[in-house]
Amino acid sequence: MAHVHANTPFAPLGIAVLTVSDTRGFDEDGSGDLLAERLTEAGHALVERRIVPDDIYRVRAVVSKWVVRDDIQVVLVNGGTGFTRRDTTPEALMPLFDKAIDGYGELFRHLSLESIGTSTIQSRAVGGVIDRTLVFAMPGSPKACATAWDGILAAQLDARTRPCNFVAMVLPEAARRCASRQPPSEGASTDSTASRKEAES
Repeated sequence: MAHVHANTPFAPLGIAVLTVSDTRGFDEDGSGDLLAERLTEAGHALVERRIVPDDIYRVRAVVSKWVVRDDIQVVLVNGGTGFTRRDTTPEALMPLFDKAIDGYGELFRHLSLESIGTSTIQSRAVGGVIDRTLVFAMPGSPKACATAWDGILAAQLDARTRPCNFVAMVLPEAARRCASRQPPSEGASTDSTASRKEAES
C-alpha cells in the first residue's frame, strides 16, 4: 500500500493542461478548471493551458510542442477518450509514447467502476512517457478528472509517495534524493536511471 515518506521533500512539477473539445471554451471548461485547481493546490505549477478541437493532428501538435519544453514535465489531457467518431485522443497520443503506462488506464477504470458501473469500459484513459515527459489522458467530465487526479495522479506525481512514484523519472535530482534514502539493493536501479538521464541531457 502506498504511503508518504515524511522526510522526503516535495518536488513541484511543471504541468500543462489540454482540453479536447469541439464545443467548450474556457468559460465552460469545468474539467480544465478542476485540473488546474487540483495541481496548483498540490504545489505544482500550471505552465500552460489550452483547448483544441477533437482532431488527431491538433492534439498531437500541441502535445508534441509541450513535451520538448524544459519547463513541462507532465501533460494532462481531458476529453476525446470515448467511442464516438470524434473521440480520437488515444489515437493521437499513443503513437507518440516511448513507453505506455498501462496501469494508469487499468486503475482509472477500476476506480470509476464504483461510480458508473460497467460503463467504465467505455473510458479509454491512456498514459505514457514521451521524451521523459509524462502524459495522462482522461475523459472530459469534471468527475472523471477528479477520479484521475485524486485517485491516481496526486500520489504518483508526489516525490514523497512510497514505494515508488513518477517524479524521479522526470526530475533526476528527485531520483538522487530518493536513492539516498533506500538500501543499496533497492536504490541501485533508481540511481542508474538518474545517471542515464543526466548523460542524455
